[in-house]
Amino acid sequence: MISITPALVLFRNPCFFLSTTTQNPSYPSFTIRSSSSSSSSLQEIEKSPEEQRELRSELYASAPFPPIKAAKRVVLVRHGQSTWNEEGRIQGSSDFSVLTKKGEAQADTSRQMLFDDSFDICFSSPLIRSKRTAEIIWGSREAEIITDSDLREIDLYSFQGLLKHEGQAKFGPAFRQWQVDAANFNIDGHYPVRELWARARSCWNKILVHESRSVLVVAHNAVNQALVATAIGLGTEYFRILLQSNCGTPNSPIAPGSSGGRKTSNRIILVCHGSTQSNTEASTSGDLPMNMLGIIQSQKTAELLLDLKVSSIISSPKKACFETAMAISRVQEAADCLGADCVPRYVEMKLIKYLDVESILQQSNRARYLNYRVLLDATEVSALPPGWLNKYEDSITSVVWNQSEKAWQSLLSELSDESEPAKTVVVVGHPAIHIALMGHCLNLTKEWMGLFHLDAGSISVIDFPDGPTERGVIRCINYTAHLGRWSIPITRSIVDDEAF
Repeated sequence: MISITPALVLFRNPCFFLSTTTQNPSYPSFTIRSSSSSSSSLQEIEKSPEEQRELRSELYASAPFPPIKAAKRVVLVRHGQSTWNEEGRIQGSSDFSVLTKKGEAQADTSRQMLFDDSFDICFSSPLIRSKRTAEIIWGSREAEIITDSDLREIDLYSFQGLLKHEGQAKFGPAFRQWQVDAANFNIDGHYPVRELWARARSCWNKILVHESRSVLVVAHNAVNQALVATAIGLGTEYFRILLQSNCGTPNSPIAPGSSGGRKTSNRIILVCHGSTQSNTEASTSGDLPMNMLGIIQSQKTAELLLDLKVSSIISSPKKACFETAMAISRVQEAADCLGADCVPRYVEMKLIKYLDVESILQQSNRARYLNYRVLLDATEVSALPPGWLNKYEDSITSVVWNQSEKAWQSLLSELSDESEPAKTVVVVGHPAIHIALMGHCLNLTKEWMGLFHLDAGSISVIDFPDGPTERGVIRCINYTAHLGRWSIPITRSIVDDEAF
């Protein structure tokens, strides 16, 4: 699922939340928490291939969304595993596959996680695998399920129905372009990804003008990626950079992944420290230890990472981060007696100051004036409101961003160590620095940081299918399912009208 709190994350949460928040109701903005304006996009799609070749994010960011009267929250869910998923066939918008037993179970897991959510409406793709997923999740709710053809999966024309190796053998260069340059991929005279982005903007127009305030959308991998990207103003070049699994509920968010059929062997796992003590229990320096909930959360994270051989742990020197890093290290080094493998693992641990931003945030006069104590002292990461980074002055976010650039380069250098070809680096820091690191991965600027949200104890995964010197892929953002009852609720109430 993907939740957009106007939900990269993205992304392997059971849902991806998008929420609309804005000071100008005519131009909604979105916050990602794992979320006629289409005319411009459509006109660009109709241009010649030569004119379209350099499509950029600005095209999509320039077309405003329709005016809205109240804040909305949108939860995006990908359908459960289908028979063609299982067979490894290229599905596209074909409608010949149905949910497997595993797919039905995944949909039911999503139903349970969203059971208490008071959705006003459900939008669904008309394709069987998605519509059935929507019916399972929607359950006995009385409101109707609206099917919308624009929510169908990406149209892949002659590719559809082929096994992946058949597509590679039959189409050769075109299949390779589909893997590495999907934005410019052309088949049967069509540019599928560009068409998909135009459909996504059309979907947002319908969702935003609908009178509902809490919306469930059940669709597909590619179209959900397009919905997320267009919501925050990213163009077709971001296809496959923000990913989502079936129903957002994989066996493990750290399981080996691929991008366009390319397996990854290098990755960075960003771990947010657990909940910390309040100011009444510790000093006001901002260097606070974890409370009991945070200790449990860090242990749950350490257990999740047990099945992964961690090469090194890089942590902020702050108490909560260091305690979380030590929990992960202890479990890794006890792998032999915990049943992961036959030998204990030695994990190198490093402390780097670039991951410490609490002292920078405490310099914010605006946040102090607004009484954002939870922001200034970093006491409860789970209590941070959506868009909290937008409360800081530009000078503060600039310092955070510049420091995160140094941290990002340091991490890439760590990952590039040739002594270990397949390397996994775990990073434990403040959520603000993690958000900034993902921004650098996506080649964004500091102005984008307020669009992402991370919770206490969450993990986010960045894969490098082409190596650490090439572009990273955000495989999951804000994954908290491993925390079970010790996590914050999957869904939250939407912003009040007054705040909106």
